[in-house]
Amino acid sequence: MEQDAPAPQDLSTLISQLQATALRLWDDALSFAGGLMRPWNLYQIGIALALVALAWLLLRTFGPRIRAWMASREGWPTWRLRILAVIHRRLGPIFFVAMIWPVVWIMRATTWPSRSFLLTIIAELATAWLFVVLATRLIRSPLLRMIVRYGAWIYVTLAILNLTPEAGALLDGIGFNLGGMRLSVLLVLQGLVLVLVLVSGASFVSRLASARIEKNDDISPSMRVLAVKITQLLLYGAAIFIGLRAVGVDLTGLAVLSGAIGVGLGFGLQKVVSNLVSGVIILLDKSIKPGDVISLGETFGWVGTLGARYASITTRDGKEYLIPNEDLITGQVVNWSHSNDFVRLDIYFGTAYSDDPHLVRKIAIEAASGVPRVLSDRAPVCHIVGFGDSSVDYILRFWIRDPTGGLTNIRGNVFLALWDAFKENGISIPFPQREVKVLEGSTLRTEPGEA
Repeated sequence: MEQDAPAPQDLSTLISQLQATALRLWDDALSFAGGLMRPWNLYQIGIALALVALAWLLLRTFGPRIRAWMASREGWPTWRLRILAVIHRRLGPIFFVAMIWPVVWIMRATTWPSRSFLLTIIAELATAWLFVVLATRLIRSPLLRMIVRYGAWIYVTLAILNLTPEAGALLDGIGFNLGGMRLSVLLVLQGLVLVLVLVSGASFVSRLASARIEKNDDISPSMRVLAVKITQLLLYGAAIFIGLRAVGVDLTGLAVLSGAIGVGLGFGLQKVVSNLVSGVIILLDKSIKPGDVISLGETFGWVGTLGARYASITTRDGKEYLIPNEDLITGQVVNWSHSNDFVRLDIYFGTAYSDDPHLVRKIAIEAASGVPRVLSDRAPVCHIVGFGDSSVDYILRFWIRDPTGGLTNIRGNVFLALWDAFKENGISIPFPQREVKVLEGSTLRTEPGEA
């Protein structure tokens, strides 16, 4: 797409228009400042300053009391306390707005309109600014909230002072031609404002839809995550597309540019794209879902969230591992709770050759059955697996259905139960021993200094 450079004549015309607009605004500012020096305007300014001082005194007097009353509201919903906190932070402007409007109405009824004209403008500005502050508190993002707040302040100020046409002409005069379209500062600002409004609306709708989807028990956890992400993508994409089209931006030229960018991203961000695709595959085939207990290499824990690029795995020691989605697809993952929550655990032990193996098996099964978390409907079993150098070797198998409660601790509890049961029944757990025999006719010599 070729960019049309402005002609010299157009540039000089633009500069002349800007100079004329600036001079007109300067003359208006001087006229407004001169009008403030009139007696009936000076006492209106004095009344406004007196109301500001009175609002400050009311804030100092009632602010701590209202704060103490808020602190005593136990059991109130969180949203109500947040509203009270926002109102408490703006008590000064609220007191000022609440006092200036009765003064304006009284002066309108008792004097000429010109005697309350300036106070009316101050009251309208204070009310509009206060409304903007309270309304923008609904925006969660601090950066977006700041942009919307300052933009709204500027707009309402220009609108109340009747400077919107002049400001619009000034901003529209600053621009350049891009292809067959003229881009001006006014057009860019309108596009940004419209896109921000639509994105904020999409964010609000996305939160509502996500809450409804998360509460639907008929949808599996993995499909909930996928549905939420698709909903967010569609809403935000539609908001940006509609916002740009509404201000007249031609998006057909972006097709070629997006294709070129896609090729570049395909080579430079292969791992990122692979993780994104792997995340979608995991959500579709339901192999791993939030709440599952998995082990990948040395990492054992339960899945907290499934992101677009990685999965969050929280271990029992409080560590949170961010595993790339590609590793979950290509690596060997043990999902302890994929189809059901039942998990079988094996422990090995040995007893002396002098102990009755039938009795050992019976005692081991009874000891394991008495441990909490060991399932009784899937009774433990014990088998001989070999005859070792020092012991008869056994395997004890038992089932649990809550792997999120940990595996090492339940194994330890079963070993402890075996220890107590063997000690009570006189069954010994052998350890390797070595015997030294002295042959007849041999003598044992000791070196000097050895005892």
